[in-house]
Amino acid sequence: MADNVTSLFRSTAAHSPSMAALARESDGAGPVDFCIPCNPYFPTPAMFEDMAARLRDIITYYPSGADTITAELCSLLRLPPQCVAMGNGSTELITWIDHLLVRESLAVPVPTFGRWTDQPMETGKRVDMFPLQESGGFALDLAQYAEFIRARGTRVAVICNPNNPDGGFLHKHAVVQFMDAMADLDLVVIDESFLEFADAEVEPSVVQEAMLRPNVIVLRSLGKNFGLHGIRFGYLVANPALAGKVRSMLPKWNLNSFAEHVVFMLKEHGAEYAQSLHQVRRDRMDMSGQLSSLPGLTVYPSQGNFLFVRLPVGAEGTVVRDRMLTEHRILVRECGNKIGSSSRFLRLVVRPQVDVRRLVSGLEQVLYGTSRRGAAVPEQATGTGYSSGTAAVDRLVSETNGAGMRGLAAQAAAPGLAAAPAAGTGMPLPAAASTVRADPAGGMPVPAAASAGAGAPGLPQPAPQPVGRPVDQPVDRPVPQAVPQPAPQPVPQAVPQPAPQQFPEPVPQPVPMPAQPLAPAAQPLAPAAQAPVPAAAHPAPAPQAPPPTGPTPPGVPARGGLTAAQVRGTDGLSMAPATGWPGPQAAWPNAAGMGQAF
Repeated sequence: MADNVTSLFRSTAAHSPSMAALARESDGAGPVDFCIPCNPYFPTPAMFEDMAARLRDIITYYPSGADTITAELCSLLRLPPQCVAMGNGSTELITWIDHLLVRESLAVPVPTFGRWTDQPMETGKRVDMFPLQESGGFALDLAQYAEFIRARGTRVAVICNPNNPDGGFLHKHAVVQFMDAMADLDLVVIDESFLEFADAEVEPSVVQEAMLRPNVIVLRSLGKNFGLHGIRFGYLVANPALAGKVRSMLPKWNLNSFAEHVVFMLKEHGAEYAQSLHQVRRDRMDMSGQLSSLPGLTVYPSQGNFLFVRLPVGAEGTVVRDRMLTEHRILVRECGNKIGSSSRFLRLVVRPQVDVRRLVSGLEQVLYGTSRRGAAVPEQATGTGYSSGTAAVDRLVSETNGAGMRGLAAQAAAPGLAAAPAAGTGMPLPAAASTVRADPAGGMPVPAAASAGAGAPGLPQPAPQPVGRPVDQPVDRPVPQAVPQPAPQPVPQAVPQPAPQQFPEPVPQPVPMPAQPLAPAAQPLAPAAQAPVPAAAHPAPAPQAPPPTGPTPPGVPARGGLTAAQVRGTDGLSMAPATGWPGPQAAWPNAAGMGQAF
């Protein structure tokens, strides 16, 4: 198997090799899987026994039509069937969304799920990629993202919540406000494929709000939540016109008999499903703590069923991946082929504690040299350059990821907007977006002067990291620089607006989100005698604070070393009810989490 590992990964550029392919290269048994984000606790052994007993009938006969299976799922979720379309996995639905509803351009934060960048590019659309900054923990600032969309004139916007691969989470009220601010776009897609694993909010889904809006689609997964990736099923929720347009294009039998069997048996196993989600959330906290103890390894807080980790300085992800597989029979997801990421990052799926101990032991041996092949990490302060194998990925990472908007921001802030890049490339965010910052509680942005010092307990603040830049800081990319903070005094200047002559706002459509920061009542105002100066008369920005020291140094866990629970201000022991699924009483609520027992 060792001789074929690298070739297996190179032949599957979009992802990792399938478990079947890996099993064929070994003795028939696959490795411990920390790559595919599946629920390891569902279905239960009893459910697998039931499916095995009915295997002959399941694979012999045609399934029912998609309408029948969709009606049963909607009965379970308390959703109107006319607002739902079920697909053969989320990839089928993304494909039809692109073909039917994306006319010219699509904006998406990166790194994220690869089909949101690859699918539109394959059909010749322009993909405007909004880089998530390593220096900011890969958090998505919705205000800056909205301004980026306006500056680019993008017609479709995508948000993944939680995001894959970093697990970043956005609160429901912030997502709803973003949807309303983008009401004039052709389409807004909220991909909630991993939302069932989140516990930062009791009812985080926006499916109910999506059904009331003419241009919003919510995408949801079933395979990931139910631990059944091989069945290939998922669904979208939208207003009847949008959902019906997608549903009318789907094949008659696009859902297989296994999907039908699982959907019809779910109502009898609601309590087991709720318990499985509860256990995954607990395992996520435990796994985060164990990985954070490894020297030089940075673990980013996540609301998915996976953790995004940065390897120590000098570690090459492809080397770590191949050695973990060949020496320890552990499969991990190296993220060098994800646009906006690099080969210094791994995505590790949450698994039971016994598997996590095996993972940590294997990483210790590979990274720090306790195995016969030596360490994958060279002497400190030497560093190595990475290569993802894709020139576009390397260019995007080297120019933006982890380096703030240095250089590119100045170019974007020059008078007039530059011409649109070629298909598949994005455009940097204008520097003017730094006048607001996101609400640390996950809401819409508020002016920096009003929000200074008001962060929620345990949440990361924009101040520089307390730990200075170490001598072994990575040398394979520019030093990250966060967006400069404005001066402590309020600056009497007009709020940035999109250029009306280029991208006029339709009436009475909502004003773009950055133009309406949610200022609290106590927001300080400019002196009455000081009239606002037109935006064009501001040739120089306000005095800027010195740049921060960069991303979390090696050896210091991300966001002050807090676990996901501590970042949210909880003790990690009291879990929120399962999102949109059965509660402790085996009731199946609707998709927005409104408990309604049968």
